[in-house]
Amino acid sequence: MAPLVFLIIGFVLARVAGLAGVDALDGWHPALRVGLALMFVVTGLAHFAPRMRAGMIAMVPPRLPRPELLVTVTGLLELAGAVGLLIPVTSRLAAGALALLMIAMFPANVSAARRKLSLGGRPVEPIGRRSILQVLWVGLAVAVAFAG
Repeated sequence: MAPLVFLIIGFVLARVAGLAGVDALDGWHPALRVGLALMFVVTGLAHFAPRMRAGMIAMVPPRLPRPELLVTVTGLLELAGAVGLLIPVTSRLAAGALALLMIAMFPANVSAARRKLSLGGRPVEPIGRRSILQVLWVGLAVAVAFAG
């Protein structure tokens, strides 16, 4: 749920800044890019936070090799995507790539929910709630990728 909170905070703050006269943030599209970027900075950094990393490694489906490497790579991709969202010329490509990344990582969330794992000392999101959030996040990334 924390990623959703950061997405909303980033969007609202960027939208307020746009309404206050920051031309680069004037509109829903740039505000959404900022909200998504903040969300991906938070989730990307979580891949490296000691309290979260072990849980993320455990989330990787057992049949996949090198879970530590996969968690590192996906964290770096999320951080790179966040930067890409903030650069207007790369924002569409970054948003599309992040949408594909979220789809590719979704099986780890399913696996974690089925195995009743915890993340950061808290149970992972139930699969129903996580699916709804995943559809929302992918939809928002697709909106950024195709808006303009």
